[in-house]
Amino acid sequence: MLIQPTLDTLNRLKLHGMAIGLSEQMTNSHTQQMGFEERIALLIEREAMHRENRKMTRLLKRAQLKDRSAVMEGIDYRSRSGLDRPQLASLTTCDWIRSNQSLLIQGATGSGKTYLACALAHQACRAGLSAWYVRAPRLFEELNLCHADGSFRKRLAAIAKINLLVLDDFAISPIGPRERNDLLELLDDRAGNSATILASQLPVDHWHEYFNDPTLGDAIMDRLVHASHRIELHAKESIRKRYAKGMKPATQD
Repeated sequence: MLIQPTLDTLNRLKLHGMAIGLSEQMTNSHTQQMGFEERIALLIEREAMHRENRKMTRLLKRAQLKDRSAVMEGIDYRSRSGLDRPQLASLTTCDWIRSNQSLLIQGATGSGKTYLACALAHQACRAGLSAWYVRAPRLFEELNLCHADGSFRKRLAAIAKINLLVLDDFAISPIGPRERNDLLELLDDRAGNSATILASQLPVDHWHEYFNDPTLGDAIMDRLVHASHRIELHAKESIRKRYAKGMKPATQD
């Protein structure tokens, strides 16, 4: 039986998963002994899996995660305190993202904030949700350029469509009037519509003071704190120092 024309047709129809599955079936004697219905079911399953994998690959590429190796399975509970297993298990389901809630992560340098934030974003991509990682200073710089070329509203609209925004290194440098307004605009678009992670060295209780504007501070905090989860990390030793010593963090206990 000439199978190549069938493979060419499947690929032309962009049924690449089924084409791969059919090729596999033709070289597997066990599969060839199956009935027609079973083989068709396997081909459909192969196509679905292929599309899901391609979608996740595409989402991870667009997410631009700082730590692409970060996964929830790699969380080291022994090197830091502040991690609650039931809370992380709940966050791993991504239901909080689908419910358009926020997550505020606070901890000192090297406590694992970025790893945790990237792991949660990776989990979102696994679940078929879009994510984008960006450091706060770079985001404000980008939005400042958008003001200059007139694309600010368009860029905000694009960010608002992302299921999970990861804003790392928040409050790491002084914030000016334009940045405060831009942050409020960004969060106002996302409030109740999409989820946000903010990771910061500064304790959440000091954020209002950081904004240095009572009115805007109230508005920003209202959008951040409402329907939000909190994690406060305390590393026994800086994760970076552990790597510098050649000590790789353990995974799950």
